[in-house]
Amino acid sequence: MIALAFSQLLCHCAAMPSTTRAGGCFLTLCILAGLPLGLAIGNPMKGILTGTGVGIALAIVTWLIDRQRRR
Repeated sequence: MIALAFSQLLCHCAAMPSTTRAGGCFLTLCILAGLPLGLAIGNPMKGILTGTGVGIALAIVTWLIDRQRRR
């Protein structure tokens, strides 16, 4: 009986904030877009690395905007 009451207490924790934005989609899309662009210039690895850099930058900008919005 006590274990059941304790487990119900754990299940009703505060919900995660639903207002956050995800920046990982930019990372994925930029990496995937970098491959054909890299193939077009004859160096697929350069395209993937460029896409990764751009994706990371967009993810960080999204994170900073979301962080600023919450304050």
